[in-house]
Amino acid sequence: MPGQRPPRGGVTARQPNRARTSRGWPLGGDGAVRRGADRTLLDLWSAIGVTGDPLHRCTLAHHLADLYDDPAEALAWDIGALDAADALTEQRLRAHHEGLRLAGFRPSLHLNLADLYRRLGSFDAAAAHITAARRHASGLPEDGYGTLVRTAIGEVAEAITRRDTAERTSAPGARA
Repeated sequence: MPGQRPPRGGVTARQPNRARTSRGWPLGGDGAVRRGADRTLLDLWSAIGVTGDPLHRCTLAHHLADLYDDPAEALAWDIGALDAADALTEQRLRAHHEGLRLAGFRPSLHLNLADLYRRLGSFDAAAAHITAARRHASGLPEDGYGTLVRTAIGEVAEAITRRDTAERTSAPGARA
């Protein structure tokens, strides 16, 4: 997840899906490179499957959402990321990395959904998710990542109030 620090020492042999995700994610630029990331990450999604490890599904779906310019396509992946997070346990997260907490995932996941629903003009759904993001924001760390997410929650909330569907220029990967 964005802002979540990887374990020290990098990827281990016990983490083949993490290694494959790490190889696919940096490809998420434009053109042929971005299509390469699509293929790499979609192949990995096929290997993990919809019943696979929730941590891998959450992370991978979140990364796949970021590869799509169309908010409706991104929304499908971000819904999958939140669904997978709902199946995650603190025990599973700590087995992966002691510093990870579910409380740090939820604000960002709800923020992403709020922003996508807003961009699609579904302001009631956007408002419900921005409310959830705010409710979970207390679980964010007091660091640059936490500040980034809190700021974005405020920006998206304001855009929902204005009924603005434009892509935020401050959004990661914004093409504006």
